[in-house]
Amino acid sequence: MEIILATFSALFSVVNPFGAMPVFLTLTQDDTPVHRNQQALKACLYMVGILAVFFLAGQYVLNFFGIRIHDLRIAGGLMIMRAGFELLSPGASKKKISPEVVEESQHKEDISFTPLAMPMLSGPGAIAVSIAMYTTSLSYLDMGLILVSIVLLAIVSYIILRFSHQLTRFMGKAGLSALSRIMGFITLSIGVNFIVSAINALFFTGR
Repeated sequence: MEIILATFSALFSVVNPFGAMPVFLTLTQDDTPVHRNQQALKACLYMVGILAVFFLAGQYVLNFFGIRIHDLRIAGGLMIMRAGFELLSPGASKKKISPEVVEESQHKEDISFTPLAMPMLSGPGAIAVSIAMYTTSLSYLDMGLILVSIVLLAIVSYIILRFSHQLTRFMGKAGLSALSRIMGFITLSIGVNFIVSAINALFFTGR
């Protein structure tokens, strides 16, 4: 249970499905509710696939390029900190993708993979967290629990996107802005933790 909660909380803050709501609503405003729900479901399924693949195979990719896990944690921590700073500023969700991508996506029938699943839900920060979660000390049970937490994250993300209209009306712009800042602060803390733990491992524990 600790593994599931730790993985879920770390990824949820970085994925931040609440931040994806404004873009999702903008790109699906002319769609039927059925099509909108299908796009949300497919995006969350793609997110599970992307994060699971990087979690399981990311370490081998790092080894191929000769990159140590601590190097990734420092680089990923910097990216996550940047994402946290952006969430603390107004209009954070729109900064994840460029206006050109939004305009192009408005003419696409299927937005589930891009830009919704990538980079909105499973962007560089979420991928860095997924890769960093893998260690050689993990048992098969631990790996299975981490994958379960990714699936749970996708279920929660789907529920948030599916009811994004109701949540937007209920929370309003002020509520969403406050929530974005809270998520930004947590995301910023995760980025700092990544960097500090990597520096500690490199220079103090010698691992």
